[in-house]
Amino acid sequence: MQQPFRVTPALPPEHMQTYRIVSPPDTLLVTACKAAGCTHWRDGWTTLIDESTDLGKEQARYIRFRSARTFRESRTAAGWTAFRFESGQRCFTEHRTRPEIYAVTGGDFRGNPRGVAPRRHTRPTDWVEDMQHQLDGIRTAQERG
Repeated sequence: MQQPFRVTPALPPEHMQTYRIVSPPDTLLVTACKAAGCTHWRDGWTTLIDESTDLGKEQARYIRFRSARTFRESRTAAGWTAFRFESGQRCFTEHRTRPEIYAVTGGDFRGNPRGVAPRRHTRPTDWVEDMQHQLDGIRTAQERG
């Protein structure tokens, strides 16, 4: 893999601080609905499909043969197909089950020579406030000369 082009910073890494937002890959799709507090997972849901269209036929075929979900099928007065899904199973939404990690680490891409322990903010507003405080300190130092 090709390394990104980076301009060499004017300051050494011990005078740097890195702010990053990291979102680990979501590998727990089976339990994603429960972890995300999904109301479809909690209460079940009904999907209405118009099988008189090509799209509707494909959607119904997917639900019947490939969705691997438990449902009851019925017809509405308007001629649509109603699929009633039981609660406690994954819906069709890809939920994010892991929140982003708002991290502040010492150093930069060259390393962390002082060994500053990384900090994690639980709220994005705290992370932004921390960064604004650091940038304000840099701005003040520049103005003083």
